[in-house]
Amino acid sequence: MARSTPPWEINREILTKAEDSTDPKYGHLPSERPAKQYIQYGTINLDKPAGPTSHEVAAWVKRIMKVNAIGHGGTLDPKVTGILPITLEDSTKVVQAFLYTGKEYVCVMKLHKDAPEPQIKEVLSEFEDEIYQRPPLRSSVKRQLRTRRIYYIDYIETNGRNVLFKVGCEAGTYIRKLCFDIGEILGVGGHMQELRRTRSGSFTETSNSKVTLHDVAYWFGEWESKKDESILHKFIVPMENALVLLPKIIVRDSAVDALCHGANLTAPGVCQVDSGIVKGSILTIFTLKGEAVALGKALASSEEIMDLKHGAVAGLERVLMLRGTYPKVWKSGKTHEPQQQ
Repeated sequence: MARSTPPWEINREILTKAEDSTDPKYGHLPSERPAKQYIQYGTINLDKPAGPTSHEVAAWVKRIMKVNAIGHGGTLDPKVTGILPITLEDSTKVVQAFLYTGKEYVCVMKLHKDAPEPQIKEVLSEFEDEIYQRPPLRSSVKRQLRTRRIYYIDYIETNGRNVLFKVGCEAGTYIRKLCFDIGEILGVGGHMQELRRTRSGSFTETSNSKVTLHDVAYWFGEWESKKDESILHKFIVPMENALVLLPKIIVRDSAVDALCHGANLTAPGVCQVDSGIVKGSILTIFTLKGEAVALGKALASSEEIMDLKHGAVAGLERVLMLRGTYPKVWKSGKTHEPQQQ
């Protein structure tokens, strides 16, 4: 069966619709935000330990860093370890992006009876497709049948009745249920013995940005005592890092504030667009400095956006940037919506 392409293996080309420059007086390069804003729009590539729940881990980070709001990108069971993206303050708005950028796990599945290796490999490959799943009893979502995409299952090795494999999948896939279903198809039964998440979207366990809870506590303490902004970069990355796997549209400075007020993105405001955008897909809108303005839904394909002179090209799903970051250049009135210039 053909392997599906996971979000992190999709190659996109940047298409230039119009040339423009950005005013250095407004906004910041994400990596050059002042300390307060760097935390406010920051995320942490956290390696969750076994034991605590994802909610407990997020609560500990919140207490350590004394922030007002915190979120995480995908629940892990208490015994499961691995990548748990933590979003700080205003970056909690990007959590939904992790729903579209996929996950990867390394799993040990325990079979209840012996099964030959060739048969195990064959059955694993049969799950590389869109599958049906009903969430298990111990889940935080409604137990209704739904579909999820398995991008790939790579068999690694078998030791007795323990089967080690790596799986890339759509967010919301239950690996515990996947192991049960594989055991059923093999005819021997099986369950998830051990699990580690190695990727959540663009956040991976091999990235230099990966940190532990102890790292967060240490480096935040160092920053509090020394107030050296470079210390924050040792354990926090800009929220834009969580969005790099989504297709993007880059807009003019003059379009930004209208978007921050909820206006649809119109064709004159577009400078660059990623290839491969299809109508109805989720995308990110960026400034020319690389700042995330909003999550949007495409109202046209990449090719159509390049050709359009007027009209809306993307509707907004979630505004990420604070109003007033860029100057207002649109006219408003009781019967008029903001328009990009």
